[in-house]
Amino acid sequence: MKGNEGNDGGLMDSVAERFEEGEKEKRKKRRANRRNRQNQGGLVSSGKNSDGNEVTDGATLGEPQCGESSSAARRDMDSSLLCKPILEEIQSSDLQCGFFSSLESSDAAVNPIQLHGEGPKASDIAFISLPSMHITEERQVEIDCRSMPHQNNSAHGMCGNYSDKGYSRSCPSPISFEKFNPASPVNGFLPYQKTEAGRKYFVPYWSMQDVNKAVERGDAFRASFRVNAHYRIEAYCTIDGVPIDVLISGFAAQNRAIEGDVVAIVIDPVAAWPKLKGSPSVLANSSTEDDSFTVCETMESADEVLQGKLDPNKAAKFLTDQTSSFLKDTNSNALECSLASQVGLQVTYVSNSRRSETCLTYVNSTLGHLPHNSSAISRAANDTSQPDGAAAAVQKFAAIVRKFHFKRPTGRVVAIIDQSPRRNAVIGFLGVRQWMSFREGIKKDVLGPSSRKNNSKMCSLPREYVQLTPMDGKLPKMMVLVKTLPCCIKERLQKADITVEMELVAAKIHDWKDESFLPQAFVLHSLGKGTDIEAQKGAILFEHAIHHVDFSPESLACLPMLPWRIPSEEFEKRKDFRDLCVFTIDPSTATDLDDALSVEKLSDDIIRVGVHIADTSFFVMPDTALDAEAQLRSTSVYLLQHKVPMLPPVLSEDLGSLNPGADKLAFSITWDINRVGDILDQWIGRTIIRSCCKLSYEQAHDIIDERLDINSLSNGNSRLPELHGKFEWKDVIDSVRMLNRISMTLKERRFKDGALWLDSPKLVLLFDECGLPFDSNLHERISSHFLVEELMLLANMTTAKVISNAYPDCALLRRHPEPNSRKLKEFEAFCGKHGFELDTSSSGRLHMSLQKIQKKLENDPVLFDILVNYASKPMQLAAYFCTGQLRNRENEWTHYSLSVPFYTHFTSPLRRYPDIVVHRTLTAVLEAEEVYAAALQKKLVQSDKKCSQTVSGYFSSLHFDKKAADSKEGKGALMAAALRHKIPRTAELAGIAAYCNDRRLASRQAQDASERVYLWALLKKKEALISEARVLGLGPKFMSVYVNNVAMERRIYYDDIEGLIVDWLETTSTLILDLRKPKISHRKSNPGKSRVLEDIALIVNPSELKYEDVLAEMVDEVTVSEVGKNGLTEEAKPEYENLSSKPCETEPAVLPLTLQVLSQVPVSVHAIGGDNGPPDIAVKLYLSSYHKEA
Repeated sequence: MKGNEGNDGGLMDSVAERFEEGEKEKRKKRRANRRNRQNQGGLVSSGKNSDGNEVTDGATLGEPQCGESSSAARRDMDSSLLCKPILEEIQSSDLQCGFFSSLESSDAAVNPIQLHGEGPKASDIAFISLPSMHITEERQVEIDCRSMPHQNNSAHGMCGNYSDKGYSRSCPSPISFEKFNPASPVNGFLPYQKTEAGRKYFVPYWSMQDVNKAVERGDAFRASFRVNAHYRIEAYCTIDGVPIDVLISGFAAQNRAIEGDVVAIVIDPVAAWPKLKGSPSVLANSSTEDDSFTVCETMESADEVLQGKLDPNKAAKFLTDQTSSFLKDTNSNALECSLASQVGLQVTYVSNSRRSETCLTYVNSTLGHLPHNSSAISRAANDTSQPDGAAAAVQKFAAIVRKFHFKRPTGRVVAIIDQSPRRNAVIGFLGVRQWMSFREGIKKDVLGPSSRKNNSKMCSLPREYVQLTPMDGKLPKMMVLVKTLPCCIKERLQKADITVEMELVAAKIHDWKDESFLPQAFVLHSLGKGTDIEAQKGAILFEHAIHHVDFSPESLACLPMLPWRIPSEEFEKRKDFRDLCVFTIDPSTATDLDDALSVEKLSDDIIRVGVHIADTSFFVMPDTALDAEAQLRSTSVYLLQHKVPMLPPVLSEDLGSLNPGADKLAFSITWDINRVGDILDQWIGRTIIRSCCKLSYEQAHDIIDERLDINSLSNGNSRLPELHGKFEWKDVIDSVRMLNRISMTLKERRFKDGALWLDSPKLVLLFDECGLPFDSNLHERISSHFLVEELMLLANMTTAKVISNAYPDCALLRRHPEPNSRKLKEFEAFCGKHGFELDTSSSGRLHMSLQKIQKKLENDPVLFDILVNYASKPMQLAAYFCTGQLRNRENEWTHYSLSVPFYTHFTSPLRRYPDIVVHRTLTAVLEAEEVYAAALQKKLVQSDKKCSQTVSGYFSSLHFDKKAADSKEGKGALMAAALRHKIPRTAELAGIAAYCNDRRLASRQAQDASERVYLWALLKKKEALISEARVLGLGPKFMSVYVNNVAMERRIYYDDIEGLIVDWLETTSTLILDLRKPKISHRKSNPGKSRVLEDIALIVNPSELKYEDVLAEMVDEVTVSEVGKNGLTEEAKPEYENLSSKPCETEPAVLPLTLQVLSQVPVSVHAIGGDNGPPDIAVKLYLSSYHKEA
């Protein structure tokens, strides 16, 4: 290209001028083509082309036949390679077509923009597919970039290496969305049977050889695939280094990918990128009313396809129409396509959607073609290593995204690299009604004199499948072959037992071929009724692959027999801390106590704080059956009313647990700290401790708040636990309060240094003696929680610094990446719109801004909780990683929310496997330190010199001695210790980190699912929970609300409600809901899809409310009169409190209802599903109307 990299403006102008000229030429050609088609209409209808030759069956005008070599055929084929000639056009000062001439020397040069105008028409694409291009090993067409015009290697130029690419000259295989061919008269049954030979719904995957080559070149990249839970037709891929996720929109673009798959994706041209919601261009160019209705119809049809409600023929027509619609707007996107080609993106035939909600389905026009651009992240959250070509492509793609910041990049899946574990863990319900109806209908038709013959025909009927609907809305519906069902289910089907639909089944995806619209699944077993909590609990464990079977005899054999005592040699190796006042602070129900605290007063200004962690690595040795079992489980899983331990209970609750009154092995860290929080010295080592008592968080909180009188304390006090050893309660209370003071000082300093704290109330369920929930409340953290947390953070940070300094290539740390910048800016804009100043430039400034907002909203804590919830959404997940993966990139080791350079997990080895790995690494550091000190001492003795440093002063002290670590003796000692304790190397440790990340996320998701199940059971018992809610988001179809009483966000869909007028004022973001007057209807709707108002609202009659108000007034009068006369006794208080709480405190809303973001609205929370669908929690509006019968 002539000029330099800075001439973007002139380049854009020249492109625009050429585009205008091309548009004029295209309009002339279109008029001429219309006249030609009118004149040649008779030839087409008679089965002949313009030359008078016969057209073979299935071909259309302009479609090249097998072996055809005309220029028209080549022009049609080359049109799908549009980005390459336009790339040359942008990067060259002249419009040259050397690329096309390199493909066929006999063809004359063609202007790319004219070629774009003469591409396939939408009417053609409805019947044929564009020519597919295949990567071949033989007869490759050499396309060398050197033969093209001079390329500009600027940041925006992304010319790939075409020397190893070729295109098949064979007849392209047609791939299109063909109509379904149901063999049954039962409407609504999805197409389970395969299509006819050669007919496919999806593009075949690239071979792994092609994928690997593309990844190495940076043409295609690995990406983690995740699906929109509210709208499964949309999925997203996060690219490390790119400020926005890539949208994968449409079934064809997703190409059979499943939630959690690691996929290979390619990026679409800029012309195909939809505009981001809220961008100025979207607001300025909003769709007309008719266009909006068309978009709504498209979304509704897509939903019907997803839910299996659409007739098979209509479903096929929908997919075909969506495919064709992409070709209609291609000509109008010429300039944007040129810009896309300038930055190296491939151009395909896609629609120019003006709304991000538009259902996109990609045409199969580039089968087998390896595009230039994409990016990805590996499955491991901490693996950011990329090939050189991929890293460069990511940087260029990020530049493109920033340039077109008002658009959402889109892409498509071309291969599945690593299948998601979710494929083997599907929970759902079987839909057998249609299968039974079909079976009964066939029986009536075929049973007769020749019943045997007809029965044999039944076995070969295509309706041999039943439908499986997953509980997870991110997964597609599936088909299950009836003959593969478990025997117990098949027997019940033969008996026409319809209750099969009410039971949860565990299944796995068996196969998903390109000629099948739905995946085929295999049912493993039934879990029980969907309304049974135990069945739901089993479903949670199966779905998240929680290893909950009993521990193997081999792993149990690795543990010592009980009763067990500490070996005498350990007393010689370890420090004896049994004379310290050591105690634990844990939840009252905790049985695995893995951390304890102590404090000593060294002087008036200095105290020594100790954190003591259970030495689990002493019992769990590397390369043993117990170690393998612990690594497999990776973490303990705490479901409500159920615990799945990582280690056998004999270890986690007895041998390793720091139970009071018993000698225990520990890893201890002590710090000498002054009053202002400065750490003057530290010591790390293996110890023996004896805890004097087990405090609960509530008991420690009472001590801190001085609710306990020391003079009245005794062992008989039921509020305190048993005290062991020589210590008195005064010693424990003084220690707790001293630790609280120093922890507050450390916390204050940490936030001054830039830490961020995002915390919101947590819903806590209360259980009866039968283990069933009977009530709930919002639980907030108390002072004792912060005390323990602060000291555990200090221990983790100290350990991380020690092991990363000693072993910079094989230390297991934990990092927290910076938040998503786009989402953070959106949150900042949201706060600014509502009058709150927010500085998001750093974690510390964000924390300070939130603290100021909290003070401003001290009378509205719910709103602050909502803002904290919003602030959490841009945050990325923290992840384990191996330091060797990020060597020389130490800036990526940091923990954003803690604002520290080093962090790891050290304090919970009884329930986290990474902590065991860290313990082993720290043991190696301490052992190497001793060996190095002994060698140095011997060397100094031989030279008649004294050692000026203690043993603990080289690798584990407050100041790391790098000179000692880099010395010959130091390196030798560290390496020998690493080998002795089997510290994993970089690659192995990276795999452990990735696996632990997956298991930790699965554990958290399982815990959240357990809480939802029990909350669902509670609401099922209560029928409804009335609560105030805040509006978080509004639109013409649904609103998103935050329910205060359950700390939960839910959506309320109000589209297609019969008799409801929805007036959405986009300019002011205001929603008005009102009842429609009888016999007046101006609103477009889809027949048969309307819902009643009761579907979205709990409506009460005002007369019912009047009775409750009178009752409340009577209660108030009685209470006031009784208190005024005699005073209210303690026995009478609960009775009056219960009586006054019966009337509902939340007033219902009345229509018309006007809402804006952050408006308060009364809602009703309900439990739905469970019988034949996933149990869920739904929210309705709480309204009052006289139309409701009393």
